[in-house]
Amino acid sequence: MKVVFLKDVEGSGRVGEIKNVADGYARNFLLPRGLAAPATADAIKKGEARAAAEARRQAQLDEEAQTLAEKLSGAAIALTVKAGRRGRLFGSVTQADIAEEAMKLLGRDLDRHQVLLAEPIKQVGSYEITLQLTRNVQATLPLEVIPEGGPTEEQAEAEQEAAAQEETEATEEAEEATQAEQEETEATEEAEEATQAEQEETEATEEAEEATQAEQEEAAEEEK
Repeated sequence: MKVVFLKDVEGSGRVGEIKNVADGYARNFLLPRGLAAPATADAIKKGEARAAAEARRQAQLDEEAQTLAEKLSGAAIALTVKAGRRGRLFGSVTQADIAEEAMKLLGRDLDRHQVLLAEPIKQVGSYEITLQLTRNVQATLPLEVIPEGGPTEEQAEAEQEAAAQEETEATEEAEEATQAEQEETEATEEAEEATQAEQEETEATEEAEEATQAEQEEAAEEEK
């Protein structure tokens, strides 16, 4: 049966769309609930009007959501939880937990289903959470899951390793800089030595020419 959708139906059609659907699906679900109508000229016109109205409504929602996304830019949330020594949570951080904290930043309600989380968080650490503010607008919000009482043993070890790595890199950079300076100094010295050698060679050439000139003059005097 060809129908025009009068409302959005997840997985089936958007308002204003004209589609062929199974007769049973149309008669038993879509038509009785007013979600769609047989694709007559009047129904199509009605669907188009609803689609235009929905587009305007969606544009307004997207504009408001974009403002919220900008408000979240540079912001972050933190949740303090009970965790074991290795950072494993006694429980988990859920969509509802994150939505509750995000609402404090947004200053408005946020449904937990708008938090795109594949599975509950069960480990302390840093996360990037995506919020589906509207159909077309998303925002990313950093989340820090912190254990009660401070860093876990695993986090402390990781921080120590990171600090040691940074120190090693800084030492290597300093050594590379020193090596570069030394190479530059050696190159300068070599250039100066080469210049000096060229100068000495030039002077030797000039002396040889002067000696030859003197010999020629002396020979000329003897011939006289």
